[in-house]
Amino acid sequence: MSPLDGQITAPDASPSEDGTPPLADAYLRHLDWLTALLARRYPQDADDIAQDTWLRVHDYRPPRPVRSPRSLLARIALNLAASRFRKSSREIPTDPDHAPLAGRVIDASQEQAVLFEQMMLALPPKLRDVFVLNHVRGLTYREIAQLRGISVKAVEKRMTQAIARCADMIRG
Repeated sequence: MSPLDGQITAPDASPSEDGTPPLADAYLRHLDWLTALLARRYPQDADDIAQDTWLRVHDYRPPRPVRSPRSLLARIALNLAASRFRKSSREIPTDPDHAPLAGRVIDASQEQAVLFEQMMLALPPKLRDVFVLNHVRGLTYREIAQLRGISVKAVEKRMTQAIARCADMIRG
């Protein structure tokens, strides 16, 4: 076995010569292998999952040497993929061509516009910002996270809270 296959070598937990953390270095060496592994299981999402893996490992400094970087990278990537698909199974479709939404008639009356404005103004600024960027400007959660310098998880949490508060205002 060669040192590049990650099965025998145990890189130390210090950065490489260029300052790259050891797991990020291993990621870069094994990217083609990791992408091929993911492409077999998740053909449409392999590149996205590989990129998410990079985001997870790029600054990680293991507390002790990693004996099998490939195994660790694969486990991280597969966990991210499982999480991604669990989350997508819980999402509510917002595509206007989706059957439950397509049958609705949307009356854009002045009264509804005023109600919408009141709801937006009643939201705390952090929730309003995320809600408007997603539902009015059409940005994805990832784009919002990058724009605001927060995690995608924080965007999801704020969006959930904003939607819940809007629903309460409509009901009450």
